[in-house]
Amino acid sequence: MFLTITTTGTPERPATDLGFLLHKHPDKAQAFSTSYGKAHVLYPEADARRCTAALLLEVDAVALVRRGKGKGRGGAPDAALAQYVNDRPYAASSLLAVALSAVFSSAMRGVCAAKPELPEQARPLRVEVPALPARGGPGLVRGLFEPLGWTVTAEPVALDTEFPEWGDSRYVRLVLESEELTLAEALRHLYVLLPVLDDAKHYWVSSDEVDKLLRAGEGWLPAHPEQKLITSRYLSRRWSLTRQAMERLELVRLAESDDSEVEEIDNAVGAEAESEEKPTPLAVRRRDAIVAALGESGAARVLDLGCGQGQLVQALLKDPRFTEIVGVDVSVRALTIASRRLKLDRMGERQASRVTLLQGSLAYTDTRLKGYDAAVLSEVIEHLDLPRLPALEYAVFGAARPRTVLVTTPNVEYNVRWETLPAGHVRHGDHRFEWTREEFRAWAEAVAARHGYTVGFRPVGPDDPEVGPPTQMAVFVRGAAGGDSDEKEAKAA
Repeated sequence: MFLTITTTGTPERPATDLGFLLHKHPDKAQAFSTSYGKAHVLYPEADARRCTAALLLEVDAVALVRRGKGKGRGGAPDAALAQYVNDRPYAASSLLAVALSAVFSSAMRGVCAAKPELPEQARPLRVEVPALPARGGPGLVRGLFEPLGWTVTAEPVALDTEFPEWGDSRYVRLVLESEELTLAEALRHLYVLLPVLDDAKHYWVSSDEVDKLLRAGEGWLPAHPEQKLITSRYLSRRWSLTRQAMERLELVRLAESDDSEVEEIDNAVGAEAESEEKPTPLAVRRRDAIVAALGESGAARVLDLGCGQGQLVQALLKDPRFTEIVGVDVSVRALTIASRRLKLDRMGERQASRVTLLQGSLAYTDTRLKGYDAAVLSEVIEHLDLPRLPALEYAVFGAARPRTVLVTTPNVEYNVRWETLPAGHVRHGDHRFEWTREEFRAWAEAVAARHGYTVGFRPVGPDDPEVGPPTQMAVFVRGAAGGDSDEKEAKAA
């Protein structure tokens, strides 16, 4: 990974002041150890008129994988090749942002003991990054940097110059230019926005990342038009951390508009408000309902099919009744996040033996999934195109054939109760469909009949008398008179 910072100067304000600001002497090439490899700082040019500082980060990809041990930090379950063959050593990412913070920490804070007047001075700056992953393309790059006072050049990098018809890759060559910013501001922009554009944190994201984001974003993030996207991506789309950061940013905005301190605004809420009972999130109710249904079934060995980031696997691990838990997902990235969430690399041997994460597609039969007591498809089927549902149906009910299968999916009738959901819209952009209770019942009963199961239905969340619950759950039991007793009585009526 490579990044250069260039400034120009005059005899009165020489460009070599950059060395004082960065706390790195232009006549020396220096090396610094980081958690992910070695960072080098050197100056390709340094005189009174023009000075360039270069940061070269050599990522030790092998050591990164070995430290992760195939799971948790730096690793990805069932993706041995992807651990070694990737763009980490070459393209700017969160690893480069970490190196920036470590090597130029004083400059980022605006500290210069030798010349204390320099950090507050705006100066001509040119930042170049030869290879930057940009998930969102050049348009997003401009949308992130231009509101901060940068002139942006983001040139797409072709997939292959010999085959122009293949189009552009997701990488750009980035050049940023400004005469209005201080070096500290520029470094803080890069620290936050490089990993945002890469959209793939390469280390565990914990609650202290919120503090890092707010410190680096002080003075510019609260008013940025892409604040929500920046916050979500920087925090790896972890909803709880993103919400926490957005709430704190809103306090900053309110304090600035009221010309007061954040603490004054924050203390305006009485202590009694903290004791108000908050509604249980639907995702928590859904997991609780699934765990309860699995407990009733007597299952000990459970499959979480489409496990995503591992929230349900984490909940099942807390219950000793479940002796073997297997999470399956097609996304390696989701499995990596799940591994980090579960802290598999730090888990005790006995606990770790209870959980396995597998990469696999539910559109194909998989012999690894046979012989389990129960399987869960939680908020999975609506992400498939309807023509692919029969393949999933056979893979689960025809080939794997667990004794119990739980399926949850949104109830589209309840959508009218979501005040923030526009009419006619599904709850998530990736949902291919959302069924009414009648449509879900018809599908589930047909599946049960074809594969020798009985099925009952349960509400998840508040059961509205007019539109039903927000989530509907089907409980399939193989070759038994299973299902919910209330449902059977309703059918008889």
